[in-house]
Amino acid sequence: MSTATTLPSPGFVLDTWNVMTRELRPVLREPASVLFAMVQPLVFLALFAPLLPDTGDGSALQWFVPGIVAMTTLMGATFTGANLMQEMVTGSHERLLVSPLSRSSLLVGRALKEIVPMLMQTAIIVAVCTPFSFDLHLGGILVAVVILAGFSIGIGALSFALALAAKDQDWLFWTVQQTVIFPLLLLAGVLLPLEGAPGWLQLLSDLNPLTYVVEAVRPLFAGEYPLDTIGAGLLASAVVAVLGLVVGLRAMRASS
Repeated sequence: MSTATTLPSPGFVLDTWNVMTRELRPVLREPASVLFAMVQPLVFLALFAPLLPDTGDGSALQWFVPGIVAMTTLMGATFTGANLMQEMVTGSHERLLVSPLSRSSLLVGRALKEIVPMLMQTAIIVAVCTPFSFDLHLGGILVAVVILAGFSIGIGALSFALALAAKDQDWLFWTVQQTVIFPLLLLAGVLLPLEGAPGWLQLLSDLNPLTYVVEAVRPLFAGEYPLDTIGAGLLASAVVAVLGLVVGLRAMRASS
């Protein structure tokens, strides 16, 4: 059997690129939309960070900023399904389904697009915090971005799958999104450390893939490279990416 059959076809790659660039056009034409999405994270940084206790080994921002970046990644990716719901309302999604583009590329291209806003938002947060006792370690941040990119792709694909399942029921999409997002954030220790938490809470945290992503990006943002922690973060990111793409592709192929 030829190995070529197991590789993405040139047509699929081109279709995915076309879908990704189509999804990016509104972001590039209106970069203010990225800034608007930054309001909540910047409010957290401005009002919550000053209340953090002294860590004893540097600015508390070194601990807090990576968590805020992970929070921004999660929130941005989970909101993307709302764009697909709008397309279903206007009929543009149905027109894409009958176009020559493969359905797989419609999902993968949209999911890959999530990397660009994540990069822009991370750059903004780092730029805002660097003058305020935040030590910039560019190499570590670049590695952290790779971990966050996989996580963003997976969550974005799951958000699209939820939008396809909800169809024209906006309330269902937002109910599930809001019900899931905040437990994930709190159980990952984004805002508060979970040391000393009850056993049941620690167990839920251990089952949360975002926990391992946050635990990996925190030392990376501080310029440290603990291989076991980074490996766990990469694995969690990859699992979320694969799960999201599998669920999303099935939902897209069944879409009508």
